[in-house]
Amino acid sequence: MASRKFLSSRLPVWAAASALALLPPMTSDRTAAYAQLVEQPATPADPALDLERKRDEARQELEELSDTISLSVGKAESIEQDIAELEKTTSNLRQALIDSAARRKDLEEKIRDSEETLARLRLREAEIRTSLRGRRDVLAEVLAALQRMGRNPPPALLVTPEDALASVRSAILLGAVVPGMRAQAERLHADLQALTTLQAQASAERTSVSATIAASLEEEKRMDMLLAENEKLSLQSTAELEAERRRSEELAEQATSLEGLVQSLEGEIASVREAVEQARLEEERLRQLSQAEREQARERAQNALPDKNRIAPAYAFSSLRQTLELPVTGDILREFGDADGTGHTAVGMTVAASPGSVVTAPADGLVVFAGAFRSYGQMIILNAGDGYHVVLAGMDDVRTRQGKFVLSGEPIAVMGAKKVASAAALTLETDRPTLYIEFRKDGSPVDSKPWWTAKESGRARNDS
Repeated sequence: MASRKFLSSRLPVWAAASALALLPPMTSDRTAAYAQLVEQPATPADPALDLERKRDEARQELEELSDTISLSVGKAESIEQDIAELEKTTSNLRQALIDSAARRKDLEEKIRDSEETLARLRLREAEIRTSLRGRRDVLAEVLAALQRMGRNPPPALLVTPEDALASVRSAILLGAVVPGMRAQAERLHADLQALTTLQAQASAERTSVSATIAASLEEEKRMDMLLAENEKLSLQSTAELEAERRRSEELAEQATSLEGLVQSLEGEIASVREAVEQARLEEERLRQLSQAEREQARERAQNALPDKNRIAPAYAFSSLRQTLELPVTGDILREFGDADGTGHTAVGMTVAASPGSVVTAPADGLVVFAGAFRSYGQMIILNAGDGYHVVLAGMDDVRTRQGKFVLSGEPIAVMGAKKVASAAALTLETDRPTLYIEFRKDGSPVDSKPWWTAKESGRARNDS
Protein backbone atom coordinates (compact mmCIF):
# COMPACT_ATOMS: atom_id res chain seq x y z
CA MET A 1 0.00 0.00 0.00
CA ALA A 2 1.01 3.55 -0.69
CA SER A 3 0.58 4.34 2.99
CA ARG A 4 3.32 1.88 3.98
CA LYS A 5 6.55 3.77 4.62
CA PHE A 6 10.09 2.70 5.56
CA LEU A 7 12.26 5.01 7.64
CA SER A 8 15.68 5.29 6.06
CA SER A 9 17.26 5.58 9.51
CA ARG A 10 16.68 1.85 9.84
CA LEU A 11 18.61 1.25 6.59
CA PRO A 12 21.98 3.03 6.92
CA VAL A 13 23.13 1.90 3.48
CA TRP A 14 20.47 4.16 1.97
CA ALA A 15 22.09 7.26 3.46
CA ALA A 16 23.21 8.61 0.07
CA ALA A 17 20.62 6.88 -2.10
CA SER A 18 18.45 9.92 -2.72
CA ALA A 19 21.44 11.67 -4.34
CA LEU A 20 21.86 8.93 -6.96
CA ALA A 21 19.40 10.56 -9.29
CA LEU A 22 21.63 13.62 -9.30
CA LEU A 23 24.66 11.62 -10.51
CA PRO A 24 25.44 10.82 -14.17
CA PRO A 25 24.24 7.37 -15.23
CA MET A 26 26.69 4.68 -14.09
CA THR A 27 27.66 3.22 -17.44
CA SER A 28 30.31 0.52 -17.75
CA ASP A 29 32.79 3.17 -18.93
CA ARG A 30 32.18 5.30 -15.88
CA THR A 31 32.40 2.27 -13.63
CA ALA A 32 35.83 1.55 -15.09
CA ALA A 33 36.80 5.19 -14.66
CA TYR A 34 35.88 5.14 -11.02
CA ALA A 35 38.05 2.04 -10.61
CA GLN A 36 41.01 4.32 -11.37
CA LEU A 37 40.29 6.57 -8.41
CA VAL A 38 42.88 4.98 -6.15
CA GLU A 39 45.51 4.38 -8.82
CA GLN A 40 48.77 6.35 -8.65
CA PRO A 41 49.98 8.39 -11.66
CA ALA A 42 52.69 6.83 -13.77
CA THR A 43 56.24 7.93 -12.99
CA PRO A 44 58.03 10.09 -15.60
CA ALA A 45 59.92 8.18 -18.27
CA ASP A 46 63.17 10.01 -17.57
CA PRO A 47 63.18 12.02 -14.30
CA ALA A 48 66.82 13.10 -14.76
CA LEU A 49 66.04 14.57 -18.18
CA ASP A 50 62.96 16.32 -16.81
CA LEU A 51 65.03 17.81 -13.99
CA GLU A 52 67.68 19.04 -16.43
CA ARG A 53 64.96 20.72 -18.50
CA LYS A 54 63.64 22.44 -15.41
CA ARG A 55 67.17 23.58 -14.57
CA ASP A 56 67.45 25.13 -18.02
CA GLU A 57 64.11 26.89 -17.51
CA ALA A 58 65.12 28.16 -14.07
CA ARG A 59 68.49 29.32 -15.42
CA GLN A 60 66.77 31.24 -18.22
CA GLU A 61 64.34 32.77 -15.74
CA LEU A 62 67.19 33.97 -13.49
CA GLU A 63 69.11 35.39 -16.46
CA GLU A 64 66.02 37.36 -17.50
CA LEU A 65 65.53 38.48 -13.90
CA SER A 66 69.17 39.60 -13.76
CA ASP A 67 68.61 41.78 -16.85
CA THR A 68 65.86 43.67 -15.01
CA ILE A 69 68.01 44.47 -11.96
CA SER A 70 70.40 47.42 -12.06
CA LEU A 71 72.78 49.01 -9.60
CA SER A 72 71.27 52.10 -7.97
CA VAL A 73 73.07 55.43 -8.13
CA GLY A 74 73.33 55.46 -4.35
CA LYS A 75 74.98 52.03 -4.25
CA ALA A 76 77.42 52.97 -7.01
CA GLU A 77 78.41 56.17 -5.17
CA SER A 78 78.86 54.24 -1.93
CA ILE A 79 81.20 51.76 -3.64
CA GLU A 80 83.17 54.59 -5.25
CA GLN A 81 83.56 56.21 -1.82
CA ASP A 82 84.83 52.94 -0.32
CA ILE A 83 87.44 52.58 -3.07
CA ALA A 84 88.49 56.23 -2.71
CA GLU A 85 89.11 55.74 1.01
CA LEU A 86 91.17 52.57 0.48
CA GLU A 87 94.92 53.01 0.85
CA LYS A 88 96.23 52.42 -2.67
CA THR A 89 99.04 49.95 -2.05
CA THR A 90 99.63 46.79 -4.02
CA SER A 91 99.11 44.67 -0.93
CA ASN A 92 95.83 46.37 0.04
CA LEU A 93 94.42 46.30 -3.48
CA ARG A 94 95.30 42.64 -3.94
CA GLN A 95 93.69 41.68 -0.67
CA ALA A 96 90.60 43.72 -1.55
CA LEU A 97 90.41 41.98 -4.94
CA ILE A 98 90.76 38.53 -3.39
CA ASP A 99 88.06 39.33 -0.81
CA SER A 100 85.78 40.75 -3.51
CA ALA A 101 86.25 37.69 -5.71
CA ALA A 102 85.49 35.38 -2.77
CA ARG A 103 82.27 37.26 -2.02
CA ARG A 104 81.29 37.25 -5.66
CA LYS A 105 81.86 33.49 -6.02
CA ASP A 106 79.86 32.91 -2.84
CA LEU A 107 76.98 34.94 -4.28
CA GLU A 108 77.24 33.02 -7.56
CA GLU A 109 77.03 29.78 -5.58
CA LYS A 110 73.88 31.03 -3.84
CA ILE A 111 72.34 31.96 -7.19
CA ARG A 112 73.23 28.49 -8.47
CA ASP A 113 71.57 26.93 -5.40
CA SER A 114 68.45 29.01 -6.03
CA GLU A 115 68.47 27.82 -9.63
CA GLU A 116 68.51 24.22 -8.37
CA THR A 117 65.77 24.91 -5.83
CA LEU A 118 63.51 26.53 -8.43
CA ALA A 119 64.15 23.64 -10.82
CA ARG A 120 63.10 21.05 -8.24
CA LEU A 121 60.02 23.06 -7.23
CA ARG A 122 59.02 23.35 -10.89
CA LEU A 123 59.58 19.65 -11.44
CA ARG A 124 57.36 18.75 -8.49
CA GLU A 125 54.71 21.21 -9.70
CA ALA A 126 54.84 19.68 -13.19
CA GLU A 127 54.45 16.18 -11.71
CA ILE A 128 51.34 17.23 -9.81
CA ARG A 129 49.85 18.97 -12.85
CA THR A 130 50.59 15.93 -15.01
CA SER A 131 48.85 13.73 -12.46
CA LEU A 132 45.83 16.03 -12.43
CA ARG A 133 45.67 16.10 -16.22
CA GLY A 134 45.83 12.31 -16.33
CA ARG A 135 42.83 12.12 -13.97
CA ARG A 136 40.88 14.95 -15.61
CA ASP A 137 37.82 12.88 -16.69
CA VAL A 138 37.51 11.14 -13.35
CA LEU A 139 37.97 14.36 -11.42
CA ALA A 140 35.32 16.09 -13.53
CA GLU A 141 32.76 13.48 -12.52
CA VAL A 142 33.83 13.55 -8.89
CA LEU A 143 33.66 17.33 -8.73
CA ALA A 144 30.28 17.38 -10.45
CA ALA A 145 28.92 14.81 -8.02
CA LEU A 146 30.38 16.52 -4.97
CA GLN A 147 29.04 19.86 -6.12
CA ARG A 148 25.55 18.45 -6.13
CA MET A 149 25.81 16.13 -3.15
CA GLY A 150 28.11 17.98 -0.81
CA ARG A 151 30.84 16.21 1.13
CA ASN A 152 28.16 14.76 3.49
CA PRO A 153 25.09 13.85 1.38
CA PRO A 154 21.69 14.26 3.12
CA PRO A 155 19.82 10.98 3.77
CA ALA A 156 16.61 10.07 1.99
CA LEU A 157 13.88 10.55 4.56
CA LEU A 158 11.17 8.30 3.13
CA VAL A 159 10.75 5.86 0.26
CA THR A 160 7.71 4.03 -1.06
CA PRO A 161 7.57 0.23 -1.30
CA GLU A 162 7.54 0.47 -5.08
CA ASP A 163 10.87 2.33 -4.91
CA ALA A 164 12.45 0.07 -2.32
CA LEU A 165 14.15 -2.46 -4.64
CA ALA A 166 15.54 0.22 -6.95
CA SER A 167 16.63 2.25 -3.95
CA VAL A 168 18.44 -0.70 -2.42
CA ARG A 169 20.24 -1.44 -5.67
CA SER A 170 21.16 2.21 -6.10
CA ALA A 171 22.30 2.47 -2.52
CA ILE A 172 24.56 -0.59 -2.89
CA LEU A 173 26.10 0.83 -6.06
CA LEU A 174 26.53 4.29 -4.57
CA GLY A 175 27.87 2.81 -1.33
CA ALA A 176 30.61 1.16 -3.35
CA VAL A 177 31.44 4.33 -5.28
CA VAL A 178 31.28 7.02 -2.58
CA PRO A 179 34.38 5.86 -0.60
CA GLY A 180 36.42 6.01 -3.80
CA MET A 181 34.97 9.42 -4.59
CA ARG A 182 35.85 10.63 -1.12
CA ALA A 183 39.43 9.28 -1.39
CA GLN A 184 39.88 10.91 -4.79
CA ALA A 185 38.45 14.20 -3.54
CA GLU A 186 40.83 14.18 -0.58
CA ARG A 187 43.71 13.40 -2.91
CA LEU A 188 42.65 16.25 -5.18
CA HIS A 189 42.53 18.59 -2.18
CA ALA A 190 46.02 17.51 -1.12
CA ASP A 191 47.37 18.04 -4.64
CA LEU A 192 45.90 21.53 -4.89
CA GLN A 193 47.23 22.37 -1.44
CA ALA A 194 50.68 21.11 -2.50
CA LEU A 195 50.52 23.26 -5.64
CA THR A 196 49.72 26.33 -3.56
CA THR A 197 52.63 25.58 -1.22
CA LEU A 198 55.06 25.01 -4.11
CA GLN A 199 54.05 28.26 -5.78
CA ALA A 200 54.51 30.16 -2.51
CA GLN A 201 57.97 28.60 -2.04
CA ALA A 202 58.94 29.48 -5.62
CA SER A 203 57.82 33.07 -5.10
CA ALA A 204 59.85 33.34 -1.90
CA GLU A 205 62.90 31.86 -3.65
CA ARG A 206 62.61 34.37 -6.49
CA THR A 207 62.43 37.22 -3.98
CA SER A 208 65.52 35.90 -2.21
CA VAL A 209 67.53 35.39 -5.39
CA SER A 210 66.64 38.91 -6.58
CA ALA A 211 68.44 40.29 -3.54
CA THR A 212 71.38 37.98 -4.19
CA ILE A 213 71.64 39.10 -7.83
CA ALA A 214 71.59 42.74 -6.72
CA ALA A 215 74.41 42.06 -4.25
CA SER A 216 76.37 40.29 -7.00
CA LEU A 217 76.04 43.35 -9.25
CA GLU A 218 77.39 45.52 -6.46
CA GLU A 219 80.37 43.21 -6.01
CA GLU A 220 80.99 43.21 -9.76
CA LYS A 221 81.13 47.02 -9.72
CA ARG A 222 83.51 46.97 -6.76
CA MET A 223 85.80 44.47 -8.48
CA ASP A 224 85.92 46.48 -11.71
CA MET A 225 86.99 49.58 -9.81
CA LEU A 226 89.60 47.67 -7.80
CA LEU A 227 91.05 46.18 -10.98
CA ALA A 228 91.31 49.65 -12.50
CA GLU A 229 93.10 50.97 -9.41
CA ASN A 230 95.42 47.96 -9.34
CA GLU A 231 96.38 48.48 -12.97
CA LYS A 232 97.38 52.08 -12.25
CA LEU A 233 100.15 50.77 -10.00
CA SER A 234 101.79 48.95 -12.89
CA LEU A 235 105.42 49.95 -13.28
CA GLN A 236 105.55 49.12 -16.98
CA SER A 237 104.67 51.70 -19.59
CA THR A 238 101.79 51.22 -21.98
CA ALA A 239 104.25 51.10 -24.89
CA GLU A 240 106.24 48.26 -23.28
CA LEU A 241 103.08 46.27 -22.55
CA GLU A 242 101.80 46.74 -26.10
CA ALA A 243 105.12 45.60 -27.58
CA GLU A 244 105.13 42.47 -25.43
CA ARG A 245 101.52 41.74 -26.32
CA ARG A 246 102.28 41.90 -30.05
CA ARG A 247 105.32 39.66 -29.63
CA SER A 248 103.23 37.15 -27.65
CA GLU A 249 100.67 37.05 -30.43
CA GLU A 250 103.44 36.31 -32.93
CA LEU A 251 104.78 33.48 -30.77
CA ALA A 252 101.25 32.11 -30.31
CA GLU A 253 100.77 32.01 -34.10
CA GLN A 254 104.07 30.18 -34.56
CA ALA A 255 103.62 27.66 -31.73
CA THR A 256 102.17 24.27 -32.64
CA SER A 257 101.56 23.06 -29.09
CA LEU A 258 101.00 24.35 -25.59
CA GLU A 259 104.40 23.08 -24.52
CA GLY A 260 106.07 24.94 -27.37
CA LEU A 261 104.15 28.11 -26.58
CA VAL A 262 105.18 28.04 -22.91
CA GLN A 263 108.84 27.48 -23.76
CA SER A 264 108.93 30.33 -26.27
CA LEU A 265 107.14 32.75 -23.94
CA GLU A 266 109.31 31.97 -20.92
CA GLY A 267 112.40 32.37 -23.09
CA GLU A 268 111.62 35.40 -25.23
CA ILE A 269 109.17 37.71 -23.40
CA ALA A 270 111.25 39.91 -21.11
CA SER A 271 108.72 40.38 -18.28
CA VAL A 272 107.89 36.68 -18.24
CA ARG A 273 111.53 35.60 -18.43
CA GLU A 274 112.56 37.89 -15.58
CA ALA A 275 109.63 36.86 -13.38
CA VAL A 276 110.28 33.16 -14.02
CA GLU A 277 113.94 33.63 -13.11
CA GLN A 278 113.03 35.46 -9.90
CA ALA A 279 110.58 32.72 -8.95
CA ARG A 280 113.20 30.06 -9.76
CA LEU A 281 115.78 31.74 -7.53
CA GLU A 282 113.23 31.97 -4.70
CA GLU A 283 112.41 28.27 -5.06
CA GLU A 284 116.11 27.46 -5.06
CA ARG A 285 116.63 29.51 -1.91
CA LEU A 286 113.85 27.64 -0.15
CA ARG A 287 115.27 24.29 -1.23
CA GLN A 288 118.64 25.18 0.31
CA LEU A 289 117.12 25.79 3.72
CA SER A 290 117.64 23.13 6.34
CA GLN A 291 114.73 20.88 7.29
CA ALA A 292 114.25 22.83 10.52
CA GLU A 293 114.23 26.16 8.67
CA ARG A 294 111.69 24.84 6.16
CA GLU A 295 109.44 23.69 8.99
CA GLN A 296 109.68 27.12 10.63
CA ALA A 297 108.87 28.83 7.31
CA ARG A 298 105.88 26.52 6.81
CA GLU A 299 104.57 27.25 10.31
CA ARG A 300 104.92 31.00 9.79
CA ALA A 301 103.02 30.73 6.50
CA GLN A 302 100.25 28.69 8.12
CA ASN A 303 99.87 30.99 11.13
CA ALA A 304 99.91 34.26 9.19
CA LEU A 305 98.72 35.48 5.83
CA PRO A 306 101.43 35.12 3.17
CA ASP A 307 103.03 38.33 1.92
CA LYS A 308 100.79 39.91 -0.74
CA ASN A 309 103.86 41.35 -2.46
CA ARG A 310 105.49 37.96 -2.98
CA ILE A 311 106.98 37.08 -6.37
CA ALA A 312 106.95 33.30 -5.93
CA PRO A 313 104.25 30.85 -4.75
CA ALA A 314 103.78 30.73 -0.98
CA TYR A 315 103.66 26.94 -1.07
CA ALA A 316 105.09 24.25 -3.32
CA PHE A 317 102.35 23.32 -5.80
CA SER A 318 102.82 19.60 -5.14
CA SER A 319 101.93 20.21 -1.46
CA LEU A 320 98.56 21.80 -2.28
CA ARG A 321 96.62 18.60 -2.95
CA GLN A 322 93.00 18.69 -1.74
CA THR A 323 93.25 22.40 -0.97
CA LEU A 324 92.48 24.24 -4.24
CA GLU A 325 89.06 25.64 -5.13
CA LEU A 326 87.73 25.58 -8.67
CA PRO A 327 88.51 28.79 -10.56
CA VAL A 328 84.82 29.27 -11.36
CA THR A 329 81.49 28.37 -9.74
CA GLY A 330 79.75 25.72 -11.82
CA ASP A 331 79.14 22.08 -12.72
CA ILE A 332 81.85 19.66 -13.77
CA LEU A 333 80.82 18.28 -17.15
CA ARG A 334 83.96 16.39 -18.11
CA GLU A 335 86.98 15.17 -16.17
CA PHE A 336 90.50 14.05 -16.99
CA GLY A 337 90.34 10.67 -18.76
CA ASP A 338 86.69 10.99 -19.89
CA ALA A 339 85.83 10.46 -23.55
CA ASP A 340 86.01 13.85 -25.27
CA GLY A 341 83.50 13.04 -28.00
CA THR A 342 86.12 12.86 -30.74
CA GLY A 343 87.41 9.36 -30.09
CA HIS A 344 90.06 10.53 -27.62
CA THR A 345 90.26 11.00 -23.86
CA ALA A 346 90.23 14.41 -22.20
CA VAL A 347 93.52 15.66 -20.77
CA GLY A 348 91.78 18.35 -18.74
CA MET A 349 88.46 19.04 -17.04
CA THR A 350 85.56 21.21 -18.23
CA VAL A 351 83.26 23.20 -15.94
CA ALA A 352 79.96 24.77 -17.04
CA ALA A 353 79.44 28.18 -15.42
CA SER A 354 76.82 30.89 -15.39
CA PRO A 355 77.13 33.86 -17.77
CA GLY A 356 79.43 36.56 -16.41
CA SER A 357 80.92 34.35 -13.67
CA VAL A 358 84.24 35.50 -12.25
CA VAL A 359 87.32 33.32 -12.83
CA THR A 360 90.00 33.32 -10.12
CA ALA A 361 93.53 31.98 -9.97
CA PRO A 362 93.37 28.52 -8.34
CA ALA A 363 96.87 28.96 -6.94
CA ASP A 364 99.73 31.46 -6.83
CA GLY A 365 101.37 31.74 -10.23
CA LEU A 366 103.08 33.84 -12.82
CA VAL A 367 100.95 34.71 -15.85
CA VAL A 368 102.98 33.26 -18.70
CA PHE A 369 100.33 33.91 -21.33
CA ALA A 370 97.03 35.80 -21.51
CA GLY A 371 95.27 35.94 -24.87
CA ALA A 372 93.89 33.87 -27.73
CA PHE A 373 95.59 30.64 -28.79
CA ARG A 374 94.36 28.47 -31.65
CA SER A 375 91.28 26.35 -30.84
CA TYR A 376 91.51 27.11 -27.12
CA GLY A 377 90.02 30.59 -27.50
CA GLN A 378 90.93 33.11 -24.78
CA MET A 379 93.49 31.40 -22.59
CA ILE A 380 95.57 32.05 -19.48
CA ILE A 381 98.66 29.99 -18.58
CA LEU A 382 100.02 30.20 -15.04
CA ASN A 383 103.46 29.02 -14.00
CA ALA A 384 102.61 27.65 -10.54
CA GLY A 385 106.20 26.66 -9.74
CA ASP A 386 107.50 23.22 -8.88
CA GLY A 387 107.46 22.37 -12.60
CA TYR A 388 103.66 22.86 -12.87
CA HIS A 389 101.62 25.00 -15.27
CA VAL A 390 97.87 25.66 -15.02
CA VAL A 391 95.97 26.26 -18.28
CA LEU A 392 92.57 28.00 -18.24
CA ALA A 393 90.60 28.49 -21.47
CA GLY A 394 87.11 29.47 -22.61
CA MET A 395 86.82 32.86 -20.90
CA ASP A 396 85.34 35.91 -22.60
CA ASP A 397 87.25 38.73 -20.92
CA VAL A 398 90.82 38.23 -19.64
CA ARG A 399 91.63 40.68 -16.85
CA THR A 400 95.29 40.05 -16.26
CA ARG A 401 98.43 40.27 -18.37
CA GLN A 402 101.52 38.21 -18.92
CA GLY A 403 104.47 38.84 -16.68
CA LYS A 404 102.18 39.53 -13.73
CA PHE A 405 102.32 37.40 -10.59
CA VAL A 406 98.81 36.60 -9.32
CA LEU A 407 97.79 35.24 -5.96
CA SER A 408 95.46 32.36 -5.19
CA GLY A 409 91.88 33.63 -5.31
CA GLU A 410 92.73 36.75 -7.30
CA PRO A 411 90.24 37.51 -10.14
CA ILE A 412 91.84 37.06 -13.55
CA ALA A 413 88.96 36.71 -16.05
CA VAL A 414 85.19 36.68 -16.61
CA MET A 415 83.10 34.09 -18.43
CA GLY A 416 81.00 35.16 -21.41
CA ALA A 417 77.29 34.86 -22.08
CA LYS A 418 77.49 31.55 -23.96
CA LYS A 419 79.80 28.66 -24.66
CA VAL A 420 82.88 29.62 -26.66
CA ALA A 421 83.34 27.54 -29.82
CA SER A 422 86.58 25.88 -28.75
CA ALA A 423 87.97 22.38 -29.25
CA ALA A 424 87.51 21.55 -25.57
CA ALA A 425 83.80 22.48 -25.60
CA LEU A 426 82.94 21.35 -29.13
CA THR A 427 81.09 18.13 -28.25
CA LEU A 428 79.49 19.28 -24.99
CA GLU A 429 75.69 19.38 -25.06
CA THR A 430 75.28 22.74 -23.35
CA ASP A 431 74.98 26.38 -24.34
CA ARG A 432 76.39 27.56 -21.02
CA PRO A 433 79.86 29.14 -20.98
CA THR A 434 82.48 26.48 -20.16
CA LEU A 435 85.90 26.80 -18.56
CA TYR A 436 88.57 24.30 -19.60
CA ILE A 437 91.20 23.53 -16.91
CA GLU A 438 94.40 21.62 -17.56
CA PHE A 439 97.32 20.93 -15.21
CA ARG A 440 100.75 20.19 -16.70
CA LYS A 441 103.83 18.82 -14.98
CA ASP A 442 107.10 19.33 -16.87
CA GLY A 443 105.10 19.84 -20.06
CA SER A 444 102.84 16.77 -19.79
CA PRO A 445 99.12 16.86 -18.79
CA VAL A 446 98.27 15.41 -15.37
CA ASP A 447 94.95 14.75 -13.64
CA SER A 448 93.97 17.83 -11.60
CA LYS A 449 91.41 15.98 -9.48
CA PRO A 450 93.78 15.29 -6.53
CA TRP A 451 94.32 19.05 -6.05
CA TRP A 452 90.70 20.13 -5.59
CA THR A 453 89.04 20.33 -2.21
CA ALA A 454 86.81 17.43 -1.21
CA LYS A 455 83.65 19.39 -2.11
CA GLU A 456 85.04 20.12 -5.60
CA SER A 457 86.67 16.79 -6.39
CA GLY A 458 83.57 14.96 -7.63
CA ARG A 459 81.37 15.55 -10.64
CA ALA A 460 78.92 18.26 -9.73
CA ARG A 461 75.17 17.44 -9.75
CA ASN A 462 75.82 13.81 -10.35
CA ASP A 463 72.07 13.19 -10.35
CA SER A 464 71.73 14.71 -13.80
